Amino acid sequence: MAMEVSDQEQSSQELDLEEITRKISFLDKWREIFSYHRLGSNNPAPQNREGNCISADESEDGTGIPQPKGQGHLPSSSLCSIPNPSIISSKSGGFPISPAMATKLRESLFGNTVCVFSQEWKKACFRFHDPFSDLAFALEVGKGGARSIQMAVQGFIIKYLLFTREGKDCNFHCLVAISKQEQERALAAVLADILWAAGEAQKATLCLVTEETYVTSTPDHSRDDFMERLQLFEFLKKEATEKFIYDHLQCFKGEASHGVILFLYSLIFSRTLERLQNDLDVSTSHLLQPNAGGFLCRQAVVNMILTGRASPNVFNGCQNGKSQELLHGVLARSDIGYLQWGRNTSQDGSLSQVGSMLRTPKLPIWLCNISGNYSVLFSTNRQLLSDWKMERLFDLYFYSGQPSQKKPAHLTIDTHSHHWERHQRDDEHRPGRWFSPVEMVIRTKWREATINWNGTVPFF
Repeated sequence: MAMEVSDQEQSSQELDLEEITRKISFLDKWREIFSYHRLGSNNPAPQNREGNCISADESEDGTGIPQPKGQGHLPSSSLCSIPNPSIISSKSGGFPISPAMATKLRESLFGNTVCVFSQEWKKACFRFHDPFSDLAFALEVGKGGARSIQMAVQGFIIKYLLFTREGKDCNFHCLVAISKQEQERALAAVLADILWAAGEAQKATLCLVTEETYVTSTPDHSRDDFMERLQLFEFLKKEATEKFIYDHLQCFKGEASHGVILFLYSLIFSRTLERLQNDLDVSTSHLLQPNAGGFLCRQAVVNMILTGRASPNVFNGCQNGKSQELLHGVLARSDIGYLQWGRNTSQDGSLSQVGSMLRTPKLPIWLCNISGNYSVLFSTNRQLLSDWKMERLFDLYFYSGQPSQKKPAHLTIDTHSHHWERHQRDDEHRPGRWFSPVEMVIRTKWREATINWNGTVPFF
């Protein structure tokens, strides 16, 4: 009997040793992965032979991490929820997020300090389609609430490529014949432009992630191991903002970088929490709303990107609500416009109708919200909205961001009334007639427009 007990104890000890060995092996594997991705706490910033920090441009993959010869990339899914830390020079002058700032940031986003971003948000970044392709100008857009931010930024990318770059003609060819470097230059310029406008052309703030944790978890603050590691960098010149973004572009466009979240944090701190509260009204106390297990951006986020102000509404100026409360709308025309259509749009009342400030922007580019799905509509003719005669017959391009779309849809818009078309229009509006939602959103700007899809099957 004693012998049997002894054998059982020995067998139990062997099992314990095997379990401990297995766990050590498992930890060693993850230590190697973390070390490879520079997530270790003792990894210094990479340096070249002269001892200087390596920038994103000096590494083979643009991350600032020297790539050993013959060493491949790990599968992207292995760290889909773990952000790649920013490689920040000690001379950059950044400062860590404080517990008070983290609390206010979380409250401005979710209305509390408990909610955190979903996996869809964490995976979202600013990544282009292949250079020199039919969608070389376009971002790859995923699902979820981050989509509205990605498509709003897409509108500014089109603006930059068509109307801002020096020495470039305003034609469709200049959108598709761009290299990877031109894509990166455009993204850095656009993100800087948006943040600079949010800071009222006085200051921009960039948020990046470090290896250090500055905020500890409490019962009132749910830790996501991301916001707690934010490092903030302030810039008093737009050019310096753009250069810094370009040098750290992998933090916004890299897979698993949480790029859209970092941009949203940067947008809020550039606007400042004080200005943000002044922009909002009684209809909107925070920027995100829960939806199907995730979060969607409220109109205030979209307007903050488009106009620099987090106005919660799309009408012009300020209006009184149903209880005579003062509601904040759009105060001035922006470079990029906004159109929206949904099946219940006409029943929602005047407060939901998009005002002329957004319907008629300075440039012929519109972010479109079609029943909650965001897309971009644009013209290559800079003067389209400056002369009403040009709005009789003109071309538009439509990018939905859907994976199934391989090139922008080319649409011809005819707003000129012909007496022989009246019967056709009456037939179009007969009961039971189906229209593409794209056509309906276009008609919120040009009411009597007829749309020719030029051989493309209309999007429904």
